Amino acid sequence: MSPAESWLVALDVDGTILHEDETLDAVVVDAIRAARDRGHEVTIATGRSWFTTRPILLALGLSPEYVVCANGAITMRRQGDAFGDEAPEYVRAHVETFDPTEVLMRVRDHLPDGRFMIELPDERRLYTAGMSDWDLSNAQQVAFDDLLGTFATRLVVVSPDHELEDFLRIVDRMGLHQVSYAVGWTSWLDIAPQGVNKSTALERVRAWLGAPRSRILAVGDGRNDIEMFEWAALSGRAVAMGQAPDEVKAAANELTLPVTSAGLAPVLDSLP
Repeated sequence: MSPAESWLVALDVDGTILHEDETLDAVVVDAIRAARDRGHEVTIATGRSWFTTRPILLALGLSPEYVVCANGAITMRRQGDAFGDEAPEYVRAHVETFDPTEVLMRVRDHLPDGRFMIELPDERRLYTAGMSDWDLSNAQQVAFDDLLGTFATRLVVVSPDHELEDFLRIVDRMGLHQVSYAVGWTSWLDIAPQGVNKSTALERVRAWLGAPRSRILAVGDGRNDIEMFEWAALSGRAVAMGQAPDEVKAAANELTLPVTSAGLAPVLDSLP
């Protein structure tokens, strides 16, 4: 397949490729590899850090030229050629940071019992007590005040004592106008630098690759995929997983089966 005929395929990870327990369906892995082998540029666009994204690439046998992490704040570039099912080394091609101090103080005013974690540009993470449900590899527990005055690529806020609807109302009252943010499936808030999301990083990747806008396919299931869907749907395909919230489905122009039914596989199989 010539570069002019191939598609740029951007895949969310959790709830799109992976089940909630982080298992993979063999039919999804086969569909991803088959799309890659047909000549499509299949990449990842995730809220995960690079540290937790790289094992997914290894499991899938993917080595795309660029990988989008941290909801668009970090874009990794492959060094050298792809090696079949082995992932080569990657370097940071673009990094966006922000000082989360003001946001941290505002969020804590509304969620005094919240739990916080920031990701630093070098992939280290700092977190406050109570973040036990997260992967805390390469992470250090600190006091809340130690999070202030840093430069971060991402801020995560968790409030396990709130139901999702209550949490959404609280977030709406916060007035977070100086950052980009998305609310997850449960009561957690994902905050990125202002104007940064998956779509801003993917548009940069599209330009670097010279991919036509009409051959973009984005698949996801979360609120942090809405901007990616709006971007992809302008001329290409934006596909929401079947279990996605209604507002996420509304931003897409296609719908597939839920992740529990391996909904990603038929979407990829539909590519030439």
